[in-house]
Amino acid sequence: MQRSPHPLLAPYVKTAWASLPAAAEAKAVPAREHVLPTGLMHLVFRLSGPAVRIFDSAADGEGRQLGHALVGGPRAGFYAKDVTAPSPSVGVQLLPGAAQALLGLPADELAGQHVSLEDLWGSGASLAREQLLAAATPRDALHRLEGLLLQRLRAGPAQAAHPVVMLALRQFEAGMGVEDAVARSGYSHRQFIRLFSQAVGLGPKLYCRVRRFQKALPGVQGPLALAAVAVEAGYSDQPHFNREFREFAGLTPEQYRLARPASANHVPVPGLAASLSRPHVNFVQDRMGAGL
Repeated sequence: MQRSPHPLLAPYVKTAWASLPAAAEAKAVPAREHVLPTGLMHLVFRLSGPAVRIFDSAADGEGRQLGHALVGGPRAGFYAKDVTAPSPSVGVQLLPGAAQALLGLPADELAGQHVSLEDLWGSGASLAREQLLAAATPRDALHRLEGLLLQRLRAGPAQAAHPVVMLALRQFEAGMGVEDAVARSGYSHRQFIRLFSQAVGLGPKLYCRVRRFQKALPGVQGPLALAAVAVEAGYSDQPHFNREFREFAGLTPEQYRLARPASANHVPVPGLAASLSRPHVNFVQDRMGAGL
């Protein structure tokens, strides 16, 4: 279940979600998925089952347990997560400016990492999870989570991202380049980057690269030739698209297409085992292999 947040949280939260996987979804063998970068942060509570476990590399057989209440900082690359035993969870996807308002520190201090919520909220993290565990339904859990976030907003200075950052984000979505946005901001290049990084967690150029990658995903999932997807997404050429896709996703566009992920940013690794072991291929081969 995914929905828009409470109206008072709209400046800070993009979506609120709850998952209640069936017991039959548990895998008989260890399973992983690639979680792809979105440019946004995430706050997640796992309500039962094992703690969240991520892996540092394909060769990592053990992984690292991160706990049951986490903040995922903004990132520009995928990470691999254990999905052997899907667990009931609730969470929110955070907008630029939310880190300072809801977590008490700039987003760039969380970039590229997972942080236990206890490190940020102290004992409040455990108390929050206890309230969520008492929820009767996923909808109730979401309602309680939003109430907890609203309490934090009321307890401190609730400031969204700096206006120059909000304007730049709109300009980037409309296709404006970083240099033009800086020139129109009235701030120096250094000041602009500092304000943007504190609110978003990534520098403006890196953020725009991640957003371009995200805009390409629907095309890769569709029937268009990958060469056409690259052009429509704004990449300079096909090899550029392939390199950047592999950097962000850990697989090529063809491998992503073959995986057919049910959720665009959660790609099951077992289904990719054969293709991921193949040598890196170019776009002509990609199109042939995909029957395009």
